[in-house]
Amino acid sequence: MIRLTQLKLKPCAGNALLEKAIRKALHLNRNDVFSYEVLRRSIDARKKPEIFEIDTVLVDLKDAQAEKRILRTGLKNVEAYQPAVYRYARIQEEHSQFAGSPADLRGIRTGFHEPETELTDPDRPLIIGTGPAGLFCGLLLARAGRRPVLIERGQRAKERSRSVQLFWDRNRLNPESNVQFGEGGAGTFSDGKLNTGVKDPDGRIRFILETFVSAGASDEILYSSRPHVGTDVLREVVTNLTDEICFRGGEVFFETRMDRMQRTSQGLWQVSCTSGALGESLSFSTRHLVLAIGHSSRDTFEMLRDTGIEMHPKAFAVGIRIQHPQEMIDRAMYGDSPGYQLPAAAYKLTHRLPQGRGVYSFCMCPGGFVVNASSEEGRLAVNGMSFHDRASSCANSAIVVTVSPEEIAEDLRMSGENDLQPGDGTWQAGSKEQVLIGMEFQRRLEKAAYDAGGGAIPAQRFGDFSAAGSQGSLRLPDFEPQIMGRWKMADLRPVFPEHILKGIEEGILAWERQIKGFSSPDALLCAAESRTSSPVRIERGENLQAIGHPGMYPCGEGAGYAGGITSAAADGLRVAEQILKSS
Repeated sequence: MIRLTQLKLKPCAGNALLEKAIRKALHLNRNDVFSYEVLRRSIDARKKPEIFEIDTVLVDLKDAQAEKRILRTGLKNVEAYQPAVYRYARIQEEHSQFAGSPADLRGIRTGFHEPETELTDPDRPLIIGTGPAGLFCGLLLARAGRRPVLIERGQRAKERSRSVQLFWDRNRLNPESNVQFGEGGAGTFSDGKLNTGVKDPDGRIRFILETFVSAGASDEILYSSRPHVGTDVLREVVTNLTDEICFRGGEVFFETRMDRMQRTSQGLWQVSCTSGALGESLSFSTRHLVLAIGHSSRDTFEMLRDTGIEMHPKAFAVGIRIQHPQEMIDRAMYGDSPGYQLPAAAYKLTHRLPQGRGVYSFCMCPGGFVVNASSEEGRLAVNGMSFHDRASSCANSAIVVTVSPEEIAEDLRMSGENDLQPGDGTWQAGSKEQVLIGMEFQRRLEKAAYDAGGGAIPAQRFGDFSAAGSQGSLRLPDFEPQIMGRWKMADLRPVFPEHILKGIEEGILAWERQIKGFSSPDALLCAAESRTSSPVRIERGENLQAIGHPGMYPCGEGAGYAGGITSAAADGLRVAEQILKSS
């Protein structure tokens, strides 16, 4: 087939004009018959008010000789192309055909189980967590007839949505099922972005996108340069993926938390869990234990450390959420009155601070909401979320500063919360005492944010946050903020160490040159954005098994091997492949 790049069209040109542009670019005759598929579509607004749609298309000519003739001519932006096909895309056993959605989902276990239940089929892989890593690992194994068992501490998406809404409306946190925990993981209550910088030579990412579409997502994600599902659609998608796992012989235990694990003399992993509101006990034995635990399972990190699993603190980023009117962002990115029905504009910003530290925007949500994403009592974390239509009146993004384990140790030492310090021979990044130092730093920021807002999301205008402004002022912004959960105006400066405050402020001021109005005094900041990625990495070898612990597979974002929905799902597939190879 032929890949044709850099097709420039007016936005919303339609199929007829696109087909005409393909014929012109390939010098096709009127009689040449072809079909095409859009591989990528983006908006080019660099020369606004002139705005273009840039397409990359895959063209399949009915006449193979005509295709060879075109490729020989050396036309610009034209090349032969063979799409990467995921080798496991069609794997499935005859007995595990997916056959619809009956009401009785026998593989779904929720809330209550017989006490002291023990599941002892060791050949069934056991997966802890139903975020994208756990779901895609389980899906591939289920299609291969391996009947995986998945453990999820939170609720199914529908029930979880009720718990989250109750928290936002009445501030009643369910520590086991919230924005972080439950079916689909933290991404279920996010913007649902699927873009990733990961290359795709093996076709995994294309397979993931196609799987999302088959489970209910729009087919736009197959070609959009910034694919996104939206939280409303994503809740349905993850439910459908779970259902397929169960229809293919898997089981999923919701409202079930892993408490302990140990390796037996027979080489099996024995996992003890607590299930349901009444605390029934469950026990599982398996040869293949997958830890797809997510970046917020802090009690699980503590248990893994105490069990002796090799893990190390790693750098991550913390900061605030900034919110602007979406209309302002659209005007800055598209110009005044572009005359087209364009999507809510997005941005991606980076800045290098004088000390070499980076400050950057993260998880930008066009037409979205700032949400209370807390998972622990007395601590407050925020995130961004949007629905599929991205129709909110505001845009928001995390503005975060990178922090290293060594810098965190110094910050905690200065605050009196850490006696060990870099450089004096007592501090080591890999020591048992310090392995969760990043997690404790997150907790410190989240407690300070909780205290600043009295349990509500603390918010402050940039003009009152900045060193040049009226520090401590609690004036309201000149637009209506879009926030899920209680919020109040508060002073944010006591929440963060000084170097993070300076980094946030310098970045916002620097980006005014790129987006007019970005550093407006009325831009609203919310704290604390602390869950950008896992604060630890669970070490694993080339076989993807934990160092020194055969049969255990650290997986996804929580284990430190992914950074978002798509890359986490891809890591889940890699682990499933390894299990299939080793069986």
